[in-house]
Amino acid sequence: MIDIEYSLIIEATKEPDYFGFYSTELKGFTGIGHSIEDCIYKAKCGMKEHISLLKERGLPVPLKNSEPKIIIQNQKELKIAV
Repeated sequence: MIDIEYSLIIEATKEPDYFGFYSTELKGFTGIGHSIEDCIYKAKCGMKEHISLLKERGLPVPLKNSEPKIIIQNQKELKIAV
């Protein structure tokens, strides 16, 4: 079982050893890893640090997700309006 408190999205990039991750439930939380496993490991620690930082700054902390999911997908293309 993977012990995380919020859902996590991991995105594969064009680089074979580079993945990005973020949580839509935890505003401002992002990171990078060299594999899916690396992203999950970094996200577990990073989410705890992010929550501590939110509390330290007096910012709202979202409720924990009782059924968090990990979604692995290809990186979405950014659309820039000109």
